[in-house]
Amino acid sequence: MSETLRGDLSVITLTGGENFAEQVDSYLRQWRGGDESFIIKPQWPRFGSGEGKCVLHDSLRGHDVYVIADVFNYGVRYKMYGESVPMSPDDHYQDLKRLICAIEGKANRISVIMPMLYEGRQHKRSMRESLDCASALQELISLGVSNIITFDAHDPRVQNAIPNHGFDNVHPTYQMIKNLVRVYPDISLNKNDLMLVSPDEGAMSRSMYYSSVLGIDLGMFYKRRNYSVIVDGRNPIEAHEYLGRDVKGKDIIVVDDMISSGESMFEVAKHLKEMGANRIFIFATFGLFCNGLDKFDEMYEKKVFDKIFTTNLIYGSPELKEREWYHSVNMCKYVSLLIDTLNHDKSISPLLKPIDRINKLLSKIPPERRN
Repeated sequence: MSETLRGDLSVITLTGGENFAEQVDSYLRQWRGGDESFIIKPQWPRFGSGEGKCVLHDSLRGHDVYVIADVFNYGVRYKMYGESVPMSPDDHYQDLKRLICAIEGKANRISVIMPMLYEGRQHKRSMRESLDCASALQELISLGVSNIITFDAHDPRVQNAIPNHGFDNVHPTYQMIKNLVRVYPDISLNKNDLMLVSPDEGAMSRSMYYSSVLGIDLGMFYKRRNYSVIVDGRNPIEAHEYLGRDVKGKDIIVVDDMISSGESMFEVAKHLKEMGANRIFIFATFGLFCNGLDKFDEMYEKKVFDKIFTTNLIYGSPELKEREWYHSVNMCKYVSLLIDTLNHDKSISPLLKPIDRINKLLSKIPPERRN
C-alpha cells in the first residue's frame, strides 16, 4: 500500500479486549515492518461507589484512532461497595464515552469498531419505548466519532440515525465458510449434499447471501407467535414452521446473527433432524450463551446439532472454548486489514465483498464435492 496515512495509527481497546487487540497489533506490525506497538493503554480507575473514569498518558493529537469496543464482555469485573460486579453493556458503553472524552478532540479521526452493536436489538419502536441503538449512535457522533464499524448488525437500517457519517456493516461470510471446510475437510458443497436454512424471517438476507455464493438451495423457518401474550417483554413463539425443499439426507448450515439462550436454534435443529437432515452446522456471528452452556451440552449429547461456529469478536468464556461442540472463528486478521486499509485512506469495499476469496477457497475443493 501507499504510505500516505490518514494520521499516526493508534489502536485502543476497552477493558477485556487486550488479547484480541494484541493479535491485531501483531498483524499490523508484521505488515509495516516495525517492532513498535500501535496499542495505546488507558487506565480505568474506579471509585468505591463504582463510578469510573478514563485516564490517557499518551497524546493522540493528529492520530488516526481505532477503538475496539466489545461491550458484551461480561468476563470483566469491578468493585462497587466492596462487591465484585460483572461489567454490563451499559458499563462498557460508558467507558467508551469516557475514552472519547479523554482524547479531548485532539485526534485527527476516531473510528469505533463495535463488533456487536450496543442495544442493536432495540432498533425499532413498536410501542412507547426507547430507541437505544439509534440514540447511542447519535451520541457517539456528537462526541466526535467519525466512523462506526460493526459486524452483522441485527438490523443495519439503524444507520439511518446517522445518515451523514460513516457506518460499515461487515459480514464474516468468508471466514465462516473457510473454518467449516477446515474443520470438516470431507464436507461436500454440492447442492445435492448441502443446504442452507434460515431459522427465521429476520435471518433471510444473510442466509440468501450464503446460499448464493455457495450455489446451494435455501429453506427457512418462520416463527408463529402468540401476539395476545407478552412473556419477558416478548410475544412467545408457539411453533416454527418450515418452508423449503426436502432436507432428508443432507448436511444443513443454519445461519443467524447471534445465539442468546439457544432455545430457538434448538427447536429449528430438532425439526430438521425429524425431517431426516444429516449433520447440522450452526453459524452465528455472536455467541452470547446467556443461559449458560448446560443446555447446549445436553442437545449435543442428543445429537441435535454437530457444531456451532461463532466468531471471537465478542468475549467467550474459557469453559465455552473447551466444549467439543464449539469452534471459534478468529477475526483478528480481518479486523487488522480493515484498520490498515482505512489508515491508508483506501476503500474497504473489496474487504466487504469477499466473493473473490470465497471462489478461490471453493476452487480448492474437488469438483465432485462442489457445484
